Amino acid sequence: MFKLDHKFIATSLVALMASSAFTMASTAKKDALDGGMTYTRDKGMYSDYYINKQVDKLKINNGRTPTANELKAWDSDIMPDGTGLPEGKGSVEDGDELYEEQCAACHGDFGAGGVGYPTLSGGSISSLKNQRTAPGMDAPKRTIGTYWPKASTLIWYIRDAMPYAHPKSLNNDQLYALTAYLLSVNNIKVGGEVMEDEFILSNKNFSKIEMPNKDGFYPNIDGKDGVENVRKFFADGKNYGAVGKRCMSNCKDPGMKGAEPTVMKIGIEMKDVNPPYSTVRDMPKKTNTSGHPGKELYESSCAVCHATDKMGAPAVGDKKAWDVVKAKGLQNVMKNAINGTAAMPPKGGNMDLTDWQMQLIVDYMMSQSM
Repeated sequence: MFKLDHKFIATSLVALMASSAFTMASTAKKDALDGGMTYTRDKGMYSDYYINKQVDKLKINNGRTPTANELKAWDSDIMPDGTGLPEGKGSVEDGDELYEEQCAACHGDFGAGGVGYPTLSGGSISSLKNQRTAPGMDAPKRTIGTYWPKASTLIWYIRDAMPYAHPKSLNNDQLYALTAYLLSVNNIKVGGEVMEDEFILSNKNFSKIEMPNKDGFYPNIDGKDGVENVRKFFADGKNYGAVGKRCMSNCKDPGMKGAEPTVMKIGIEMKDVNPPYSTVRDMPKKTNTSGHPGKELYESSCAVCHATDKMGAPAVGDKKAWDVVKAKGLQNVMKNAINGTAAMPPKGGNMDLTDWQMQLIVDYMMSQSM
């Protein structure tokens, strides 16, 4: 044991000596985006650590250069300048019908929101400044009309990830129609024109979309100057305060010039509060008044797909659909509910549910579909 300790101490001394030598010859630069240091290899070391030279001797197969067609298939993003937009067109009216069929089950009528899924319309840009510093205060309303700065992100996301149950199933015309409808319910204009039912959105007029929060994000990360814009942003303490002397103990925020520090230790702490502060964080116990113990679990975890047949799942209340399910046998039904089947993820995507809770949910859905 002593030999191990002795060897460790000797090794540490060598490392310390090497570290001191490196510090003097280091090519480290304070050029990280957040004002931190970046290090280059210098004298067989990276920062204060030796480089493992065995790695340099390894023959790494990086594969072959991709073909032009492979790059084209991979590079499928849709950029704010219109790069990558597919050819197509669609009307607000067609998008309305498509939304009711494919999206309303999750996102609610007119994009007003659904249980567990984001609200797509309404709100105001001014709400983005809301700070929930007290109970009852409204949270920021981040919707397409108040938050999203680029419409290209919207059509790109719809194309690659929606509808939830079967993504990438929409054709180009449907993409434009659905995008047009979502923009219209947010009162967004295209080239100064209000998007009425007959309005047609296409790759020809897409660049004329006027997003209300287009200037709400900074710094500008797009284009060839994106990295430098970020660097300049962090270099100015008025923007973020990330650059400057790093504090590791007894830190106080110096604040802006002429202003009092905003972070201070409490001078006189009040401890004689009556009644005393409570540290209990338990939620009040719920009493089940639904009649069936699986109803509440179903509504919170499964209703979004099983309330209707729009998601491809058997709708609760549809006796014919559930007769097909029951024909598989209860054991197989439970196995599929727990492990997932087809487009349904294990436990409907809520892995916090126990097997017993899943049994309660299945029993509830079956009891309502007889």
